[in-house]
Amino acid sequence: MYKIFDRIDIQCEIQPVPFEDISKQQEGEKSAAIRERVIKARKIQEERYKDFPHIHCNAQMTDRMLHEFCQTDEESMEMLKLAMKRYSLSARAYSRIMKVARTIADLAGSDMIRKDHIYEAVSYRSLDRSDWCERT
Repeated sequence: MYKIFDRIDIQCEIQPVPFEDISKQQEGEKSAAIRERVIKARKIQEERYKDFPHIHCNAQMTDRMLHEFCQTDEESMEMLKLAMKRYSLSARAYSRIMKVARTIADLAGSDMIRKDHIYEAVSYRSLDRSDWCERT
């Protein structure tokens, strides 16, 4: 049953927010600033894939394109390898993680996928981890 989750790019298990946290008056990032980052990231992706018919964004990358456009350093790849083993993630999950990490890097304005991008992308894979059914 849980293997269907590896077909979903971003999976987040949401916990209730305690009232004390809801009632705090904290100002977050403005929607307009987020919108501008997203527009900039989409333009980066459109430029990246301009020579590939029918490919306009990271989610549409083929597995072959992952090797070309998802460059990481050795430390980042080692961290991903450990996460794949620890959580028994599938090959499909690897592809999804790399696409999401590429998008996170684009939002950050980074040409290279760094360790923090991989870490964040792996954190969005909570539902297809081998122990998810036991945790719920």
